[in-house]
Amino acid sequence: MRLTATSMQAAPSPSAIEPVPAETPEFEIRARSGWVAIDFKELLHYRELLYFLTWRDVKVRYKQTVLGFAWAIIQPVMTVIIQTVIFGTVAGFASRLPQELKDRQIPYSLFNYAGVLAWTLFATGVGSGGTSLMNQQNLLTKIYFPRLFVPTSVIAAAMVDTLISLAMFFVLMACYRVVPPWTIVLIPALLLMTALAAMGMAYVMASLTVTYRDFRFLLPFMVSTWMAISPVGYPLDPHRQWIRWLLRLNPMYGIINAFRSALLKQHWDFPGLAIAIAEVGAILLFGLYYFKKTERRFADIA
Repeated sequence: MRLTATSMQAAPSPSAIEPVPAETPEFEIRARSGWVAIDFKELLHYRELLYFLTWRDVKVRYKQTVLGFAWAIIQPVMTVIIQTVIFGTVAGFASRLPQELKDRQIPYSLFNYAGVLAWTLFATGVGSGGTSLMNQQNLLTKIYFPRLFVPTSVIAAAMVDTLISLAMFFVLMACYRVVPPWTIVLIPALLLMTALAAMGMAYVMASLTVTYRDFRFLLPFMVSTWMAISPVGYPLDPHRQWIRWLLRLNPMYGIINAFRSALLKQHWDFPGLAIAIAEVGAILLFGLYYFKKTERRFADIA
């Protein structure tokens, strides 16, 4: 190839080309104001991540299982059967149901199932959510994302199981020919209340299990003890009001009774429900506070 003088003069020299300055984004890091410094805009921005984490937990739970989502029905049903035999028949709790339930011929199994619905959602959320950060330690140390989504996604996945179990509850009501009352429209609010209580406890326990690994052994014992002091499978003696006021210190007491009132038209314990609402709010606020206070060291100690 022959290069002419004209073509050589037309080509600019490398020194004549001026580099285009790249626009480098600037980030300004400031301390957020607020008592727990929660960035709600960030949570809204990453909302799709919460969906995918929830869907991942649902798929992992039933991956390579023969029965699949049927386990969401089998587990509470087997719990109800065992408690019906032990508490209802052996302990004689079936004869101690509230009078309004006896008048409507509500079986003890439905009374028990209504309590198991609320308790299973809470226990699964606290138990699995409390160890969720420790189980995701590889993810915590590699990338940044809102850490609140890890225990929250576990509770959201447990909500899916609860909805399946709730559908089975209505099937049992049809088998026993029990007409559901209009108060079943309050079930979504009660499910949300139970999930918020589980979130508050899961935030605290997840932070503790990351910092102190001993809490992963303490957590199952705590959940089992909490179930024992919650009226999941036993009715209360209406003549012992002092026991009722003592149990109202447990937020699950008001939640479980509210589930039975909404599903079975049991007498509403409005003071117990009001106390439970206040306790759930306090638990959630403290859980958020403690979680955000300890979040900055999760990646270092996970």
